[in-house]
Amino acid sequence: MPRNAKESKKEPAANSPPEKYPGHPVDEDDLIRRLKHGQQWACNTLVDLYQERLLKLAWGITLDKEESREIVQDIFFTAIKKIDTFRGESSLWAWLRKMTVNACLNWKRKWKRRFRWHHTPIETETMIPAQDGQTQEDTPETLLQEKQAHKEVADAVARLPEDVRTAFVLCSFEGLSYQEIAQVLGIKKGTVSSRIFRARQIISRSIEQNSTPRNKRKNLL
Repeated sequence: MPRNAKESKKEPAANSPPEKYPGHPVDEDDLIRRLKHGQQWACNTLVDLYQERLLKLAWGITLDKEESREIVQDIFFTAIKKIDTFRGESSLWAWLRKMTVNACLNWKRKWKRRFRWHHTPIETETMIPAQDGQTQEDTPETLLQEKQAHKEVADAVARLPEDVRTAFVLCSFEGLSYQEIAQVLGIKKGTVSSRIFRARQIISRSIEQNSTPRNKRKNLL
């Protein structure tokens, strides 16, 4: 066997970040190899890379800040423990995202008949993607109006039925295609389409009588 082939299977030499990483994109294949060898640096990097996105995703489904944090913490623990089962058929992020969605839905099913929870957003305004074209010339009035529009949509999203909200979050905040959402949730593509259509209808109706100008609201949907 060629010497290079043998060396490619060896554990990365140092339990520290590669010299090429600081200030550069993380090499996912290298990160996975280091995770499989139990390197603490790799575990820390995994959390740094994906924690914020997973928290937003989890809150979008559970609407509970503390539970979102616990679920994401458990996801990282499970991912690191079971990293040897990761076969590379999807990206690392897609693998973590699917586990998070499933964990959130399982939590909702487990508790919805036993306990009424009070929802505390991690940061409500971060649910709505930032809009392109915002400039430093925006007046305080315009910025305030924009923030209010974001809050209206975020509040409306929080009131959506669980199945509708989950599909909407994956589409609008994660940018997944209908086919990708169908695969994550284990449903038909047509069902995804109808849920997202319903979500947009509900959101539009819920903010219809609000004072935020219509053009500002439409840009957020």
